[in-house]
Amino acid sequence: MVDLAVSGNKGLSAIAEQKPDIVIVNAASMRTSGRRICKSIHDFDKHLSIILIIEAGQDSCKAIDAEVILVRPFTLQKLINRIKLLAPPERNNMMIAGPIQFDPDNNWVRCHDRQTSLTPRLTELLRMLMEHPGEIIERSELFKRVWETTYMGDTRTMDVHISWLRQALEEDPRHPRYIKTIRGVGYRFEANS
Repeated sequence: MVDLAVSGNKGLSAIAEQKPDIVIVNAASMRTSGRRICKSIHDFDKHLSIILIIEAGQDSCKAIDAEVILVRPFTLQKLINRIKLLAPPERNNMMIAGPIQFDPDNNWVRCHDRQTSLTPRLTELLRMLMEHPGEIIERSELFKRVWETTYMGDTRTMDVHISWLRQALEEDPRHPRYIKTIRGVGYRFEANS
């Protein structure tokens, strides 16, 4: 459902009543930077995603409280793409942990507003880790379940796959928050990092 508010105050009232997934602030049509409106929205609900529309030439650095900033003119498709990126996923077999949204049926993961396609092996590896949050999963068990082998001669294969998952999930893959290495044992998925 889409609802329209003609002022910032009416918008905040509508947010309180309707609890939307995304708010689009058209600051360009209101002749404002939108900074105060975005701050008020995030003061009310810090997890609410905001798309801010500004005029060309307007200083976008002043609008740091928005997840996405679109500068006019832009195409309708560009707006739709940004909405799709921020919209909550359809709830099929979706696995959600903190900011991570994982769709094992369609082989993709979304984290921190970035969506990544996964290979079938990466999908199975992430599924196994996410199904056991907080638990240490031994490398031998991962090889057995994901690679369907008990051969442990080439451990570099797993290191590379874990590295690819970290690139998809982590803001800083060198200092992972979600997939922790337990030296000499295996890995642990930490959902609440």
